[in-house]
Amino acid sequence: MNNLESKIESLLFISGRPMSVRELAELTNSDGKEVEEVCEKLLVAKKESGAGLQILKNNSSFQMVTAPESATLIQEFIKDETTGELSRPSLETLTIIAYRGPISKTDLDRIRGVNCSLILHNLLVRGLIDSRDDKKKNEIYYTVTFDFLKFLGLNEVKELPDFKRLSQDDTINRMLFEDGIDQSKSTAEEKLGALQ
Repeated sequence: MNNLESKIESLLFISGRPMSVRELAELTNSDGKEVEEVCEKLLVAKKESGAGLQILKNNSSFQMVTAPESATLIQEFIKDETTGELSRPSLETLTIIAYRGPISKTDLDRIRGVNCSLILHNLLVRGLIDSRDDKKKNEIYYTVTFDFLKFLGLNEVKELPDFKRLSQDDTINRMLFEDGIDQSKSTAEEKLGALQ
């Protein structure tokens, strides 16, 4: 696999959404035609290998998805994930959204240091968060729902413990915009630990 293939495959995996050839070309500093050829090659290679992850094409956009053969297994997993207790990563993500929302997926991924796509899907299915697509910024933003507030017996998100201080604390902002992810991961984990 060449370097461009690797970059495109990584971007499609981490995005959790369709990405246009143009967007992939901009992110990889590559020619659009070359990017489309690589995407087509990846699509065919994944399909022929019977891999658990496949690539779909819709017009000039590509998306990485699970293989159709795994649909039953995935449905069972998602059912278990959406009816049982929330995992620690889900609680951490929900806490960040509650205190810092509306917050973009990109910022959530930076704060947590991992791709939050599956966790966000789980929280959306449970009705604990809502998503809003910002077309200008080409980002999806997340906030907590009324069901989240009802479950906690709150009238508004500002009634969360220590909301004013934690929602305005600039530690996360510094982490996102000044510090590197590796340097501040432990700081974010400490803050999240204090919230729970």
